[in-house]
Amino acid sequence: MTWGNCSVLMEFVFLAYPSHPGLRVLSFLGVSLVYALIISGNVLIVVAIQTEAHLHTPMYYFLGSLSGIEICYTAVVVPHILANILQSERSITLLGCATQMIFFIGLGSADCFLLAVMAYDRYVAICHPLRYPLVITLTLCVYLVVASVVIGLFLSLQLVAFIFSLPFCQTQGIEHFFCDVPPVMHLVCADSHIHEQSVLVAATLAIAVPFLLIATSYAFIVAAVLKIRSTAGRHRAFSTCSSHLTVVLLQYGCCAFMYLRPSSSYHPKRDQFISLVYTLGTPLLNPFIYTLRNSEMKGTIQRVLTRNCLSQKN
Repeated sequence: MTWGNCSVLMEFVFLAYPSHPGLRVLSFLGVSLVYALIISGNVLIVVAIQTEAHLHTPMYYFLGSLSGIEICYTAVVVPHILANILQSERSITLLGCATQMIFFIGLGSADCFLLAVMAYDRYVAICHPLRYPLVITLTLCVYLVVASVVIGLFLSLQLVAFIFSLPFCQTQGIEHFFCDVPPVMHLVCADSHIHEQSVLVAATLAIAVPFLLIATSYAFIVAAVLKIRSTAGRHRAFSTCSSHLTVVLLQYGCCAFMYLRPSSSYHPKRDQFISLVYTLGTPLLNPFIYTLRNSEMKGTIQRVLTRNCLSQKN
């Protein structure tokens, strides 16, 4: 089936959702709780950065942008997952599946590119501190964030257009919670090796290339930090990077496992679990990682919450 012959297969049906009523209720409550924490945690970071003048720096501008992308990224699939948990009819049109995949992959790629931008920001701050205000300007920050989103969506559009131009088998069932690349590619009835290489190239551009830039930035950072004679200075330099590095390992580990591998290693149950980790787990943990490991951010959020509580009492 292709776009020119949509009558063969008009819809996909998701098969990964629980059928038992009790499990459906528990799943709905669990996902709803996690989603509420994701939205509240990332919104709180955005609000704290917007309202506190001393956080109007490039590092926190990138962090706020990352939280904004996380909010949009989860909004693409999580509300759809919640609706499907409660419904008995868990289908999606061909166009709906393609649209969901474009924004899910595009915003996920933008997340990866933005993490690479944040690594470059730390590299300039630590390795060239005197030139930092001249190099990392507000205009450059805006350009880098916009470029991350635009490039991510552009690559995603190319990949999804390629995938949905392929012929699909008669099987309509997707062993997944939403439209992602591995389970949809599993339904393609064509020479999988050629198409697999094309998908791998796109995944390499979105995942491996930014990770290489991050690794290069941190190699220079480590070399520069080791030249610092005082232990306190080295600790202070590394502490500014620890939160970012933790998020990078979590994000890129899951993405590399899902997309930088042959389709022969596709395993529905395992992939469903991994997809929940980078769809729900990573956006949930990011606010905690950045606040718990950053005393300045932690203090700012406490002040924002205190002000809100006092204003409600008054």
